[in-house]
Amino acid sequence: MESFALSSLSTSFSLPTRSSFLHHRFRFHHHHPISKSSPSISTPHSIPTLRSSSLFSPIKPTPNSSLFKPRFLPPIHSSSSSTKSPNHPPPSPQITQSAKPIPLILSISIGLIVRFLIPKPPEVTPQAWQLLSIFVSTIAGLVLSPLPVGAWAFLGLTVTVLTKTLSFATAFSAFTNEVIWLIVISFFFARGFVKTGLGNRIATYFVKWLGRSTLGLSYGLTISEALIAPAMPSTTARAGGVFLPIIQSLSLSAGSKPGDPSAKKLGSYLVQSQFQSAASSSALFLTAAAQNLLCLKLAEELGVIVSSPWVTWFKAASLPAIACLLATPLVLYKLYPPETKDTPDAPAMAAKKLEHMGPVTRNEWVMVGTMLFAVSLWVFGDALGIASAVTAMTGLSILLLLGVLDWDDCLSEKSAWDTLAWFAVLVGMAGQLTNLGIVTWMSDCVAKSLQSFSLSWPAAFGVLQASYFLIHYLFASQTGHVGALYSAFLAMQLAAGVPGVLAALALAYNTNLFGAITHYSSGQAAVYFGAGYVDLPDVFKVGFIMAVINTIIWGVIGAFWWKFLGLY
Repeated sequence: MESFALSSLSTSFSLPTRSSFLHHRFRFHHHHPISKSSPSISTPHSIPTLRSSSLFSPIKPTPNSSLFKPRFLPPIHSSSSSTKSPNHPPPSPQITQSAKPIPLILSISIGLIVRFLIPKPPEVTPQAWQLLSIFVSTIAGLVLSPLPVGAWAFLGLTVTVLTKTLSFATAFSAFTNEVIWLIVISFFFARGFVKTGLGNRIATYFVKWLGRSTLGLSYGLTISEALIAPAMPSTTARAGGVFLPIIQSLSLSAGSKPGDPSAKKLGSYLVQSQFQSAASSSALFLTAAAQNLLCLKLAEELGVIVSSPWVTWFKAASLPAIACLLATPLVLYKLYPPETKDTPDAPAMAAKKLEHMGPVTRNEWVMVGTMLFAVSLWVFGDALGIASAVTAMTGLSILLLLGVLDWDDCLSEKSAWDTLAWFAVLVGMAGQLTNLGIVTWMSDCVAKSLQSFSLSWPAAFGVLQASYFLIHYLFASQTGHVGALYSAFLAMQLAAGVPGVLAALALAYNTNLFGAITHYSSGQAAVYFGAGYVDLPDVFKVGFIMAVINTIIWGVIGAFWWKFLGLY
């Protein structure tokens, strides 16, 4: 499904203090969360000098830095680390935390209330109502987080089989879903970008070309992310593995330090601009974020088929998304101005970095060729009869055969396997709810309510889209939000008479845009907030203002553009 991930993650960065918050708030997060499988992206607590030779490079981890563990590349251990030394006691065993009692009780109670206290409608079968109660309890656990999301989803899956609500084969049927495997493989592609350093090289070139002013620097980073996005389907990977290290180095060289008043010189603006722009980059391409693929799969289960999905997605998103990408750095330059307006040294620093990186390596060329091949097949695959998942499998096979990635890289990509587990559970439950008639019953109820207010389909479209957006303040995962609510909101819009492709695409674009409204709304949000350059009140204030601006741009420009394209 991006989003989401991360100079190169072959080493760790050290982040400033926010560890207690991040560990508590994002420990269950999938693709982008900060957890045991999260990316180690950080900025130093204190750096006395910034040597030019280390520009845009990750900071070497200290032996005790454990706030973040690498997500896309395994930790690097010295050869002597495995030998026992009499001077160093053996490491203490890792303490495993049990479920948090209050969130556990609340999550289970919500499901029990639905199952036993709320009367079952006559149109709904006992099996469907029981599955709904388990699904509601699972979604409550995503929000309240009694356990990490993968573990909680597995518990929900177990209950469906244990109570004989679903058979074993039916409960596990979504694990063969092509879209879910496409999402898993997208994590490996993102790792290839980071491991080879290709993403870092591309972004550094744009700093060299456009970085003479702070505004130009922001546009250079924004454009480079938009170019990388279709072949690097993880917003978290792009944030932590490519753009945050560059922003850190540029900011520190300008005397802008995290957690310090000097953060306003440069770092705060660059972080906010890149964070907000990432939402539009993810919305521009179908393959720019993991949740995009999931949205279209769920739409297909409700009978909404998007023909030539890659091309159709890009055509519908192009005008409003590009308008947002062009407007965001300038709007934030006025709304959240940096103290440093000019960065004359940035191009020279980028040139030195490129010189230090040397010529493009063989593995980078292989990565370029593989991604061009994959994107071409994603665009023209329908005409050739090649499914998107098969294209991704072929691309990964090429990277493995030519040694760009090895199997250990894939095995250590814990977030990919975690995503496979909990996505499959949510998609499977959502699909069975549709098959058993729950989604149809819910959408009919909402449609009747909307009809009682005499709302036309455009009005219903606006109300439901706004509701879907605002509910995300309760979620810490874009993909979790999609798995929980996308099908229901799409079904409601279809029942209200909204054209199917318009409703499906608009909800999917919305899913990307709400990834920048809070410090916990997405994986990249956790990465950028954790850098320490932006204060919490500013995250909410800027997030809300940019949400309004994006809504106006997508609502006005998008409405005219979609009419022109014949979506309604």
